[in-house]
Parts: sequence; C-alpha cells; structure tokens
Amino acid sequence: MSALAKNYNRRKISFKKGRGSFLYSTNGKKYLDFVQGIAVNSLGHSNPYLIKAMNKQAKKVWHVSNAFIIPEGERLAKRLTQKTFADYVLFQNSGTEATEAAIKVARRYFYSIGKPNKNRILCVKNSFHGRTIAAIFASGSKKMTEGFGPKVGGFDHFKFGDHQSLKKAISNKTAAVMVEPIMGEGGIKVIPDWCLKELRKICNKKKILLILDEVQCGIGRTGNFFAFEKSKVKPDIVPIAKGIGGGFPIGAVLMTKNVASSMIPGSHGSTFGGNPLAMSVGNAVLDQIFKKGFFNNLKKVSKYFYKELDKLKKDYPNIIKEIRGEGLLIGIQLHFDQSKFIKSLEKNYLLTIRAAENVIRILPPLNVKKNEINLALKIIKKVCREYK
Repeated sequence: MSALAKNYNRRKISFKKGRGSFLYSTNGKKYLDFVQGIAVNSLGHSNPYLIKAMNKQAKKVWHVSNAFIIPEGERLAKRLTQKTFADYVLFQNSGTEATEAAIKVARRYFYSIGKPNKNRILCVKNSFHGRTIAAIFASGSKKMTEGFGPKVGGFDHFKFGDHQSLKKAISNKTAAVMVEPIMGEGGIKVIPDWCLKELRKICNKKKILLILDEVQCGIGRTGNFFAFEKSKVKPDIVPIAKGIGGGFPIGAVLMTKNVASSMIPGSHGSTFGGNPLAMSVGNAVLDQIFKKGFFNNLKKVSKYFYKELDKLKKDYPNIIKEIRGEGLLIGIQLHFDQSKFIKSLEKNYLLTIRAAENVIRILPPLNVKKNEINLALKIIKKVCREYK
C-alpha cells in the first residue's frame, strides 16, 4: 500500500535508470521515452555533461541564500539576457512558480506607476499555467478549479483564436495578456505568428503588458530558443522552466528593464530559487544547446519527423485526424479518445503522454537521433495497423 496521496493516476511501471532517449524499467524492459518528464529532460536522461557539472558544483556548495550574491546565478542570468529580449531575470524553482511570479511582476509594475487598479490578467479559456491556486484560476478551466474555491479573482478569459473576444475582454483594469505561444496541455495548439504580432499591437495600443508563457514550449523545444522568436515579437515578461534545467528543478521570469524596475528589495522572494546547484546545471544546459549546429540539427530531425507523421496520417485517415506542433513539441490528434492508443504504444515500448482534444503528446529530447525517431514511427505505425 503506497503512502503517496492519490492525486496522480500513475501507470503501473517504474524505472531504475535512463540513458539518453531510453528508460529501463525495474523489470528489465527498455522503453523509448518520448515524454522526457513532460518536456523537462531537454538533453535526455543521465546526460554526461550535466552530471559532470552537477557533481563539480555539489562538491563546492549546494545552497546558501539569496541574501548573498550567487555567482552561478549571475552568470546564468547574464547569458539569458544576452541571448533574449530580456534585461533582467528572476529565478524560481518551477514553471508554476514562474507564472505566478510573472503575474506578480505585471501587477506590481502598474502599482509602481500609480495605477493599482490595473491588475487583471487576461488569459485563454482552458489554457494551462500551472497548479498553484492563482494559476488554476488563470487557466480558466472548470475541471482544474473544481473544489478549490472561493474563486481567485483578477483573471478574465477569451476564446482561443477569437480576436473579437479578446478585444471585448480588455478593460481599463487589464494589466496584461498572458498566453502560451503553443498550448501544451491544451492540445499542442500553435498560435500563428501573425496572431502574436496582432496581440503585440493590441497590447501596445491598450498600453498593457504581454506575457508569453514559454514554460513548456521554450528553451529550444521548437527549434528556436523561444517559440515566439519566429514572429519577431518582443514580449514584456516570459516565464520559463522545464527544459532550462535538463531535469533539475529551475524556473525563471525574464523581463524588460521597464517592467523589472518595479521589483524592488522585498517585493518577491524564493528560498531555493537560484541556488548554486540549479544554476550550475542551467549553465551546463545552455553550454550544450548553444553549441554551433544544435538548433539546425533539431530543425532537421523534427522536419523529418513531421514529414513521416504526415505520411502516417494519409495512410490511416480514420485514426489520425491531425498532426500538430512545432519542432519537437508534437501532437498527434486522433478521431477518438487517445487513452487506449497510448497504452498500446506503451505495450510496444514507446512512452507518450496525453493532452486535450484527443491529442497524444510526443516530446523527445532535443538531441534525439534519427534512428530513435524511426523506431518511434515504426511503433506508431504498428499500433495504427492494430486499430485499422
């Protein structure tokens, strides 16, 4: 009898070790892991470079406190600002902490310029921004908020892709619009570049902030460091997590100078956020993904993956409805509930995970090999045949 709370419907499988794209179960089975901790293990399992960086730092100091200067965090923050739109970074421990902090930053900014009533955040209905009490109400999901009342105020919602709904929802109390450039839990739905550009224009016109939640789709997952980069849009605030730690818990909020000016001493804090061990791992992740040719190779293998998945869609049109996503954030939408299909993939030693709208989420490590993609395609095709 497990002493763990029952808030997870865990699969009846556990693992003793992982190497790259593979996991090895306690009963000796080898699985191709295209979940990777839900887009967390950006460089695969037991990456030697990350292990070396962690071990080196572990022999020095694990944790001090943000009451002191942490050189490893200073370095990571500087590298992030040099490579992105941001001027300042606020380190956290997870994605939901990062989105919570992003909300606080947006509200604090308007408070600091004498507009405390400008404090509402506008989000996509049924989006996903984390599991804290504020984040679930930001998501506007009845399922996630059920039983967690009273309602946390300060959030408004509009329908995905409905610009009229968006414009109507903006009021003189709106502080920011917060969206995921690619909705992960929501079904791997991509916001087109033209849409992000229009969103930026609306925020400029209304003099409100644009928060782009890149917790799942950021840190190279789409073939660019950030998913929004292709649109040439400059956001005001971007929460990140997952891939930046390569499996080690790291979250952060990236901000422009203008917005960050409101975050004075005492306005926010985190006991573990930005600790030396996490920062060293984060720097090691950047060492790897900023290597020459890394993103080009990622784009190359993902292009091949989509091409082959499109062939499967044509071969099995009664099973596969749509192939979604960008880079290595991939969704296979089925014509029916995906649960049994995912179980069949697992029986054939391919691990995937569900998303909304009957979508199977496929999240390989960013350094996945072509032969590993071919193995996944072979398994998916086999399961499609079984359903035909």
